[in-house]
Amino acid sequence: MLGGVTTPQDLDDRFRETLAALPAAERRRDPADPVTDDAPLTGAQLLDLFDAQVTSRQLDLAGRWLRSFGEGFYTIGSAGHEGNAAVAAALRPTDPALLHYRSGAFYCVRAAQTVADAAPVADPPPPAELAEPAEPAEPEPDGSVPPAGAFAAYADAARDVLRGMVASSQEPIAGGRHKVFGRADLAVVPTTSTIASHLPRAVGMGLAVERLRRLDSAGRRTGAGVRVGSGGGAEHAPWPPDAIVVCSFGDASVNHASATAAFNTAGWYDHAGLRIPVLFVCEDNGLGISVRSPEGWVEATLRAKPGIRYLAADGADPVQAYAVAAEAAAWVRRHRRPAVLHLRTVRLMGHAGADAESAYRSPSELAADLDRDPLAATARLLVDAGMATGEELLARYDETGWQVRRLAEEVLGEPKLASAADVVSALAPRRPVRVARAVADAAARASGPGAGARAEAFGGKPPELVGPLTLAQSINAALADGLLDHPQMAVFGEDVAAKGGVYGVTKGLRDRFGPARVFDTLLDETSVLGLGLGAGLAGMLPVPEIQYLAYLHNAEDQLRGEAATMQFFSQGAFRNPMVVRVAGLAYQEGFGGHFHNDNSVAVLRDVPGLVVAVPARPDDAAPMLRTCLASAAVDGSVCVFLEPIALYHNRDLYAEGDGEWLAGYPEPGAWVAGHVPIGRARVYRVGSADDLTIITFGNGVRMSLRAAAVLAEEGVGTRVVDLRWLAPLPVADIIREASATGRVLVVDETRRSGGVGEGVIAALVDAGYVGAARRVAGVDSFVPLGPAARQVLVSEEAITDGARTLLAR
Repeated sequence: MLGGVTTPQDLDDRFRETLAALPAAERRRDPADPVTDDAPLTGAQLLDLFDAQVTSRQLDLAGRWLRSFGEGFYTIGSAGHEGNAAVAAALRPTDPALLHYRSGAFYCVRAAQTVADAAPVADPPPPAELAEPAEPAEPEPDGSVPPAGAFAAYADAARDVLRGMVASSQEPIAGGRHKVFGRADLAVVPTTSTIASHLPRAVGMGLAVERLRRLDSAGRRTGAGVRVGSGGGAEHAPWPPDAIVVCSFGDASVNHASATAAFNTAGWYDHAGLRIPVLFVCEDNGLGISVRSPEGWVEATLRAKPGIRYLAADGADPVQAYAVAAEAAAWVRRHRRPAVLHLRTVRLMGHAGADAESAYRSPSELAADLDRDPLAATARLLVDAGMATGEELLARYDETGWQVRRLAEEVLGEPKLASAADVVSALAPRRPVRVARAVADAAARASGPGAGARAEAFGGKPPELVGPLTLAQSINAALADGLLDHPQMAVFGEDVAAKGGVYGVTKGLRDRFGPARVFDTLLDETSVLGLGLGAGLAGMLPVPEIQYLAYLHNAEDQLRGEAATMQFFSQGAFRNPMVVRVAGLAYQEGFGGHFHNDNSVAVLRDVPGLVVAVPARPDDAAPMLRTCLASAAVDGSVCVFLEPIALYHNRDLYAEGDGEWLAGYPEPGAWVAGHVPIGRARVYRVGSADDLTIITFGNGVRMSLRAAAVLAEEGVGTRVVDLRWLAPLPVADIIREASATGRVLVVDETRRSGGVGEGVIAALVDAGYVGAARRVAGVDSFVPLGPAARQVLVSEEAITDGARTLLAR
């Protein structure tokens, strides 16, 4: 070790020394024999695991080599964690996996597995039924096993990883955008580096997998299949009915709020009698970069999780690791309940390439980790069992190293992402024509073959016959129509089912569509979004509700780090369609405080690819929600449907009793004509509409229309532009309507700093707008309780005063 740091050369030298020192066994044994009398692995299978571990190790060494001359951009390795190869071998290749970033050996095994028959395999899988990456090589006359061909089964996996390291645009999952473990054909879902952020998604996937399994079982009994969505969605569940979800993470992650949320949710559902078939795998090397996990803390924490079975294994003992992993997988598969496998590992070569371990670890600690090298442990077991000699294993090691280096040199010449357009091409595809067609198809179904079911769902009185509706009632009706049209749509969140929502927006939906499709969740926004993320990935169309906008902020990484990045990091191979309903914004009379009157949306507008919709009127709410649902089903979009609480039950516009804020619900035949594409504004013309353009959204629409009426009495003609979409902004509509008058007043109920108005003004400047412009915006403050709220929020008087000032220029 150089200065107390384990270098790639140290690791390579130490492994070679270990192999050279291994005494040959007294007799040669048949590779088809068990490694030991009671071992669940044969010699051939253990040799396959060794080859996967070696490939992973050589990839780590190659990563450091590439970095040494500036061509490698990712050096977080798997050295010391190669015991996870045994975990992969104990699972089925059709079990969806969300992997820790030290999962090189797992990925190699998964990439090499083949499924000869789609029929279920008995649990736990006996050795003969393990998918082997390659046929065992024929022994030489002297009984030795040649290295030739040992790498072939892992070549594709190695190439994938190396392409990720050099940011090659030909990398098969992220296309050079990040180095991740992922491939759709391997059921490996790419995850980001955000610590533990993928655990809530794993729980959501488990819940969805089990739900789809039961629907599939019911469908087989009745002769009906499982249709996963409509308007472009998948037609069948993406994984076998008895699949389990595997989710790996490091020991330091158990302390993260996202992990706590996921464990708690899995246990909560298990306690409630719902099934979550998830196998958590905690790979415990005792360190979070430089911070040690206190001795015994991880075990104590994991053992204490209610409703989650605990199992433990030594990652340096491949036979034990495989046996315990097989037991855990079989238990989760059989009982459809969560378990956690605590896999003890070591970390070799530091956290990443730039990590100087000597600053926080002693030479004796580093030496102790080298003594527990899982690669050396597997080699020792093979030699002791008479399955190979140290010399033969070294030959395999060197052959793999040469092949990995050869591939590394090949991928160096591959192209990188060369333009901004290349980078964002996979971010959030928009196909408005297909979305419009999906809306038209929904309308045709609702007025044609689905008319009877629709009439029954609405109790014989569809909403278009009820009369003018409020904003809340229109959203409720549109959700019902969505549930009718999308068989895999589910509405869930805090208080949405039995209570029908705090404001009654989901009232009656559970009674009409059942508790499997409209259900209450525990009170944790991270888990609510995680359930949506997993459900969307499993083929459902989730519509989670966040009860108040302020409640979103402690969970927003589930949108930013997970939801919005899925298509970006998988080039569309995976997607998590979702429409997140959020009650928000301010102006609640008699009910206040910043948690129930939050006007902060900057964090949502800052998430690339996220769609943010804000319906102000009932006749916009239904078509906009239909568009969001169709976009999610067709393009996998992640949409936030931000509903202004203060407008939910508003009926009047100008005078009490005028009913002008109500609107009729369109019959299905009118849905096509009333379709609202993403990123298109609505314009109201008051008077001549030639003097002033007011650009606004949400509560600002009603206030601006009232202000425009006052200005009309003064001879001022105004056009009021309701943005409707905060992301993407309707830039073309903004420019057109601003240019029509040459005077723009931006009415922004969010805060002056970081608010929506900044984006509108920037769009005008970027387009070369030369007219006059002014902003009226909320004060940079939290919204206080009671009448004091009026001091920091936009008012009608502020709008009219701002307009007069602008007109006086």
